[in-house]
Amino acid sequence: MRGAGCTINDLWDAPYDASVSRTRSRPLPSGSLTTHQAIGFLGLQMVGGLAVLVSLPHLEYCFWLGVASLPLVGVYPLMKRVMDYPQLVLGLTFNWGAFMGWAATHGSLGGEGWGVVLPLYAGGVAWTLVYDTLYAHQDKEDDAKLGLRSTALTFGEGGTKPVLLACSGAAVASWMLAGYNVGYTGPWYYGGCSLAGAHLVWQIVTADLGDSENLARRFRSNGVVGGLMFGSCVAGNLGNIMLVAQ
Repeated sequence: MRGAGCTINDLWDAPYDASVSRTRSRPLPSGSLTTHQAIGFLGLQMVGGLAVLVSLPHLEYCFWLGVASLPLVGVYPLMKRVMDYPQLVLGLTFNWGAFMGWAATHGSLGGEGWGVVLPLYAGGVAWTLVYDTLYAHQDKEDDAKLGLRSTALTFGEGGTKPVLLACSGAAVASWMLAGYNVGYTGPWYYGGCSLAGAHLVWQIVTADLGDSENLARRFRSNGVVGGLMFGSCVAGNLGNIMLVAQ
């Protein structure tokens, strides 16, 4: 579904991408892919997403929860035309898996579920604001000329780094709260969250907001943040198992 969201984004943005130096070589604006081909590919992605969705346990609950994400998937590419914080809508869209994973495991979001998934979701949204604002700084001059909006333009050169440092702190605090509410008692999970936060701080402090290659490297390095958080969850679960065994 994240891939489908990217395809929808490219379909909506093709006329703009043709006017942006960094994106004019993409398949649709360059003409190497037609709109009909892109729509066909989107259909395949949606079918693939549906196949995953119907394979989940607790199907009825998960099905309607998954369907609830579709309006966000469809409209978030338009937000750069109408609001100053389109990266916020991107975060709300791309982190929906926080709900889906819990629902597939437990059959609902009730009880302790909300105490886990809401901080997890909020942390993911804050993280998205960090990486996609740095990403958006690559295109800020072209976006301004085209009348498009982004948090890069909203925060500006002077405000971006302080705001993103605050978002990083909010992300780490939210992830730690989710871990606490799910029952991680040892230090392993929280240590991993701290390392992920340190990496975000490094990204922001060392980012050159005028250097596209510098920003692209920092954007790609968010795979490290995701890997650290995944490893933290595994370590937290193993730590709990060891504590029970003792």
